[in-house]
Amino acid sequence: MKKILFISALLLFFTASKSQKIYKVNYESQADLKVYIVKYESQADLKVYYVKYESQATKPGLWFPVKYESQADKNVYFVKYESQADLKIYIVNYESQAGCRNVSKRYLLDF
Repeated sequence: MKKILFISALLLFFTASKSQKIYKVNYESQADLKVYIVKYESQADLKVYYVKYESQATKPGLWFPVKYESQADKNVYFVKYESQADLKIYIVNYESQAGCRNVSKRYLLDF
């Protein structure tokens, strides 16, 4: 029984980790997620690194921008004011720095 639970947990873990393909929309009403880019890492809910290839977007914070809305997991709209945002992000320089800083916003990242 323990073996079955362990295998089920592993399968759930690996199937739950979807890629994070995003599409930038032009209007707030089209967005699944409203995002604000903060100036300092300490203000962010999520540290984001834009990857070059879709296959690299394997965890929260590794975003792959797509050309077409139909290819995206989430449509994002970048808001002008922090108070309008669902999620505050900080753009990092290295892939290893990407990740979730605010666990309470984790549900927004389950693409």
